[in-house]
Amino acid sequence: MARYLVTGGCGFIGSHLVERLLAAGHEVRVLDDLSTGKRENLPDGVPVTLGDVADAAAVEAAMRGVDGCFHLAAVASVDRSREAWLETHHANLSGTIAVFDAARRARSGGPVPVVYASSAAVYGDNPDMPLTEDAATRPLSAYGADKLGCELHARVADGVHGVPTTGFRFFNVFGPRQDPKSPYSGVISIFAGRIVKGQPITINGDGEQVRDFVYVKDLVRYLTAAMDKPQAGAPVYNVCTGIPTSVNRLAEVLADISGRPLDRSYGPGRPGDIRVSIGDPSRLVAAFGMACEVSLEDGLRETLAWLA
Repeated sequence: MARYLVTGGCGFIGSHLVERLLAAGHEVRVLDDLSTGKRENLPDGVPVTLGDVADAAAVEAAMRGVDGCFHLAAVASVDRSREAWLETHHANLSGTIAVFDAARRARSGGPVPVVYASSAAVYGDNPDMPLTEDAATRPLSAYGADKLGCELHARVADGVHGVPTTGFRFFNVFGPRQDPKSPYSGVISIFAGRIVKGQPITINGDGEQVRDFVYVKDLVRYLTAAMDKPQAGAPVYNVCTGIPTSVNRLAEVLADISGRPLDRSYGPGRPGDIRVSIGDPSRLVAAFGMACEVSLEDGLRETLAWLA
């Protein structure tokens, strides 16, 4: 049994990770400011420290004595990073540096490994599809720029301070507990929340934007696998399926599964919206010996069941 810290553990992805760690018999503690996460997402008995991930003292206290840290705390929204540039930078990059710094001194035996969330937003509007980890990084948003900064500081943590790090570039993650009421949620949670209520949806642009959707329980399998086998050199992996799905097709599948008629309209495209984003999972599969298992349809069924 090991003891782990999960930053952002009350959130959508974090709470699924906490459940998996507990099921494996590990001890888990959580650091979260509850800005988007909810305490009720976690099982009873999981200790939660209410704090800011960019508060170095709070992070160091939460990290003390752990065997590793999963760093998921972030303001995970391109739109929010546009509206509150400095605020989101503070959480997304300064917070990550605080985590790496605390990991240097978390236990007397030396640094502890950190598995952290990066994002496909680091690629920006890159035409080289499907995107490999070697594709050019040219983020279009402050969020993407900060996530790329996290990867660069992970190299510093590893090479200068001896902190083993593994980063994962999340593509479009979906599943239960993703809040459909939040304007910053993913398209699946927003569409699903409206379709199950028989409400109309508005698609930005023509709906032919293409995305790579990953079910949350597949994602957390990779997070725990990376902690089980820390690697040198600060590796970074895409977490993706390699399967393209248009926004129009997504809406149609959701309506079909829910048994509701699809009432959709089209609005202006979002400024800076990336037309196509598909990842290449080859390096991920080679490193961990497993691919994403949950199909889009099965994941949507579980998501709709949770909403219902």
